[in-house]
Amino acid sequence: MTADAIHSPGTAIRREWQRFTPRQRLMRYAFYLLAVAALVQSLRSIDIIPEFLEDAPAQVVDLFARMWPIDWAYYPKTVHAALIETIHIATLGTILALALATPVGLMAAVNITPWPALRLLAKFILVSSRSVNSLVWALLFVAVFGPGALAGTLAIAFRSVGFVGKLLAEALEEAHKGPIEALTATGAPWSSIVLKGYWPQVQPSFWSIALFRWDINIRESAVLGLVGAGGIGTALDDALNLLYWDQVALTLLTIFAVVIAAEIIVTVIRSRVL
Repeated sequence: MTADAIHSPGTAIRREWQRFTPRQRLMRYAFYLLAVAALVQSLRSIDIIPEFLEDAPAQVVDLFARMWPIDWAYYPKTVHAALIETIHIATLGTILALALATPVGLMAAVNITPWPALRLLAKFILVSSRSVNSLVWALLFVAVFGPGALAGTLAIAFRSVGFVGKLLAEALEEAHKGPIEALTATGAPWSSIVLKGYWPQVQPSFWSIALFRWDINIRESAVLGLVGAGGIGTALDDALNLLYWDQVALTLLTIFAVVIAAEIIVTVIRSRVL
């Protein structure tokens, strides 16, 4: 805040309020300049072929024309079984992630684990899980276990551990200290403190995290089949490779419908149950 004051007999002090100090304004202008410079450099480094860019609208129209009419008969043959497998991959992967992330989240919470080395190990696990994309995890597990739903389930689980564990650790650290101190004063063991002191406070957050992650996993598992990890992505990959655009349209429409349905289910459960 800056102020311009006029000191003269018989006049009041006039103050002019400004939201940012000169140093803050300089830093904001420097940030804007760097952002514009980064945008210009990014546009210069991207190799855009003008002919392809000009032809893009016509190609989009032609692509949608080849997608119509949609091959509805393809759904019971291939898409339905692949869709059920996708839901199974997302659900089992989420359950496995919850089982793996819970002890890691307990290790990462400052008020639960007093040993810095153990917390550092837990945070390393959480960061490692989040830093690797689900498609990369799928490629690794396909190489180990071969193509199929097992690789997709493990990819979803290992990708979700970092997300669930981090949010669980933050929820534990935000728990009220009153019940914990009361249980500690009575000489309750560590397991009772966790189950009776922390769990009732973090239980709503835990189930919200689980539902939110399941919703995300439905979307991510839909594309794992592109790398051989099972699910509806396999049907999409087959249709793309064979240039059956009417089947591609059906598969994409099915994925869109499932994602919307999962979003509605999660929203209803969170509003009525949690």
